[in-house]
Amino acid sequence: MKVVVAPQAFKGSLSALAAARAIARGVLICDATTEIALVPVADGGDGTLSALIDSTGGQIFKSIVTGPLGFAVQAEWGVMGDGQTAVIEMAQASGLVLVPAKRRNPLNTTTRGTGQIIKEALDKGYSRIIVGLGGSATNDGGAGMASALGAQFLDHGGKALSDGGAALSELAHIDLATIHPGLKSAEIIGATDVTNTLCGPTGASAVYGPQKGASTEMINRLDSALMHLSDIIQSDIGINVLDKPGSGAAGGLGAGLLAFANAELRSGIDMVCDVLEFEKHINGADLVITGEGRSDASTIFDKAPMGVARKASAHNVPTVVLAGSLGKGYEELYENGISAVVCIADRPMAFEQSLSRTEELLEAAADRTMRLIKLGASMRP
Repeated sequence: MKVVVAPQAFKGSLSALAAARAIARGVLICDATTEIALVPVADGGDGTLSALIDSTGGQIFKSIVTGPLGFAVQAEWGVMGDGQTAVIEMAQASGLVLVPAKRRNPLNTTTRGTGQIIKEALDKGYSRIIVGLGGSATNDGGAGMASALGAQFLDHGGKALSDGGAALSELAHIDLATIHPGLKSAEIIGATDVTNTLCGPTGASAVYGPQKGASTEMINRLDSALMHLSDIIQSDIGINVLDKPGSGAAGGLGAGLLAFANAELRSGIDMVCDVLEFEKHINGADLVITGEGRSDASTIFDKAPMGVARKASAHNVPTVVLAGSLGKGYEELYENGISAVVCIADRPMAFEQSLSRTEELLEAAADRTMRLIKLGASMRP
């Protein structure tokens, strides 16, 4: 039997590679003769940087930039082995992991630090820049990012707006006259981990605002502000970002890249799978095991497990998801190419405890899963 093990990182706990190794150990506990292909993946979110840099023999850099709360943070970014493609994981500069739970407020958080890294990459002459759009703490439509690149967001009095999603409701004019000239010739790619559009019930604020600390009142306020931003983008720049798939990624940073950086949005998981030659590994496989920290209805919006399952389904190979936890709507995965979803928890436990035990829990869950598969195979039809 051949099993492809292709999880993404478990945020705050394990890298994608560490998760893959834990799952592989569990598979081998059940049957030591199993052939295993380790293909740790990423979807534009956590782990995208390491997946693209490590697989191509690239180089990692560190920069001090403005974090989501406005304080300086150290962020890693890199250049792939071709020497021309910079890879930026927006979560490194503007991510939710950088904001303590009690301070999460997407009304105020900013993508300015992500823009500062893009500027540094442009200043160094890199002609192709991939921006991973996942794990954000922000909901500012990429305004902070664009401001760092020289764009001006002005209110009715001609005064620059403050950072954060709430301020966008006061936006009257966007001036791109002083935006970084390198954007004219560089190829900018937004690697999205979701297909959500900018606004509405499946938009950036409604779907991802709660995990960033937004209340119902805040969600409505942020959604209105992003709608207003899209109107100003349409009138001042002539670009319609409202209904573009992926425009709602990273709190609307997808829309910001489209509008202010002339970017192209692509599926992050597809991009990573292409680099990792996933199709080669799936040949001859009997099963794919992927994994993520939490499976819920948002997973179907092209997050890593869905991208992996889509490629596996093309080869008639079933996919099992090992999830750290299950959220509302996870059952929808069954209608979208996932054969089974297994929660790795073995007992009720605090979130912090589960984080410390993720490696152990993944190994045990993989073993249990394989034993059930063997049982099913041995039963009479």
